[in-house]
Amino acid sequence: MKRPTRLVQRGRRTGSHPGTVNLPVARASTVTFESVAEMEAVQRRFEADEVVPTYAIANMPLRAAFEDLMVEIEGGHRAATYPTGLAAVTAAIMACVGQGDHLLVVDSCYGPTRRFCDRTLARYGVETTYYDPLVGAGIEELMRPNTRAVYLESPGSLTFEVQDFPAIAQVAHAHGAAVLHDNTWATGLFFASFDHGADLVIQAATKYPAGHSDLLLGSVVANAAWWPRLRDVSRDIGHNASPDDLFLAIRGIRTLETRLRRHEQSALAVARWLQAQPQVRRVLYPPLPDDPGHALWKRDFTGGSGLLAVELAHGGRDEVAAFVESLECFALGYSWGGYESLVVPAHVRHARTARPWQGGPLVRLHIGLEDADDLCEDLGRALSRLRRA
Repeated sequence: MKRPTRLVQRGRRTGSHPGTVNLPVARASTVTFESVAEMEAVQRRFEADEVVPTYAIANMPLRAAFEDLMVEIEGGHRAATYPTGLAAVTAAIMACVGQGDHLLVVDSCYGPTRRFCDRTLARYGVETTYYDPLVGAGIEELMRPNTRAVYLESPGSLTFEVQDFPAIAQVAHAHGAAVLHDNTWATGLFFASFDHGADLVIQAATKYPAGHSDLLLGSVVANAAWWPRLRDVSRDIGHNASPDDLFLAIRGIRTLETRLRRHEQSALAVARWLQAQPQVRRVLYPPLPDDPGHALWKRDFTGGSGLLAVELAHGGRDEVAAFVESLECFALGYSWGGYESLVVPAHVRHARTARPWQGGPLVRLHIGLEDADDLCEDLGRALSRLRRA
């Protein structure tokens, strides 16, 4: 079966529910057993890494189905579930580094990832170096004997640089370092991280997998070599997720391929329209042929999501705020990946150690499932107000 079919079919038939199309939600903190012998037998199976209910919702059918679907999306060996995307980021990193280790993180990463490295990891004796997203094989010069992991996010948050993933992964593996990838922008449907050298793949399932802006959830998929470390960290820290959130995420995944294609189609239409506007200096969206990262995107990706940024030709803080606040189809808010269009002033607040932002005012747009013509008309009215201002 092809992947769209598998995303609909997988995880629905567990043999332990009454034949409903969707798995029922099991809210439980305790699993009971008929005997001590049964409890001990289940515990042995759990310790042997089987997916069996032992306590709370750790291995209930909903979580097992969600993790099965995330492996279907991303590839890899096994998946672990987390209550948020950031929790998935931190767990993946902690699975790879310890006291005295060195970590390489792409300079254009998600802001909270940087905050975790600079504040919490540093307190536990892990040193982080931020590297230029365009470094490619040149990352060789940054590797140290104690470099344990290289963390990629491609395209980068806010500024959308595309990394030469295979070249970086090859260098990292030659030095015995793990390769981690935050694949939230493309998901495994548009970028096969494991095929390009990843060992652990992070997904903020809050966004495209869930797709409806009504839950927080994260996932990390590991290959067979790194699964035991990821599993142990997840168990030690006690990560879990609500059964209601898992139910909604599974529902969202059933339509993921269809939604993501629509996001891509509309985003490309809006991006092309924006390029023709005199108030726009440039559009940061790798699927555009004149984007600096287009060649790498075309080589390694099979599609683009709905997230992009617009560099305005003019305007200070007040003018940008007026532009954003005058939009009607775009709600002002963080996050993205839902069915709705969103806008946020994309101040590059964190210190860019490798490539400081030299451009003009930046506005991030998430192109939702609304009609693309309506979105362009809305943006046109706001740009007209910006020009008058």
